[in-house]
Amino acid sequence: MVAEAEAGESAARKKGIPRLFLIIGAAAVVVLLGGAGLYYFLSSGSSAEGAADGHGATAAATTPTFIFNLPPMTVNLSNEAGGESFMRLTIALEVANQEVMTAIQPSLAKVTDAFQVYLRELRKSDLEGSAGIYRLKEELTRRVNVAIYPQRVESILFKEILVQ
Repeated sequence: MVAEAEAGESAARKKGIPRLFLIIGAAAVVVLLGGAGLYYFLSSGSSAEGAADGHGATAAATTPTFIFNLPPMTVNLSNEAGGESFMRLTIALEVANQEVMTAIQPSLAKVTDAFQVYLRELRKSDLEGSAGIYRLKEELTRRVNVAIYPQRVESILFKEILVQ
């Protein structure tokens, strides 16, 4: 009887060992697949950002830009209710090189005029939230690029925005 019990235990151990190897192997495969998926996810995210802007990280870091400061502007905003509201705005233009900065100087009056005409038609509600400021930035960039054509401004930088 003891021999039969030992034989039964031995058979049970032999069946348990392959099952143990199977479980360990499956766990190793899951860990390896998870690691490979994480690597793919992290590496594709950084390369997609670099490809989206068309430049590598080193190209953006080494390209210098120049800042051209415009004088502060104070503008009455359009108001349907009859009350008065105004906006004080200080803007800087980001340009690619020194030549663009010198080319903007003679066109400064055209740039200021284009800004004033657009800003006077805005309502206080047009400037609410980040979406309003983004639309303002895009429209001012478009208007300055029209005023200084064939030169081009990279972006508009707001130094001060006050709406009352």
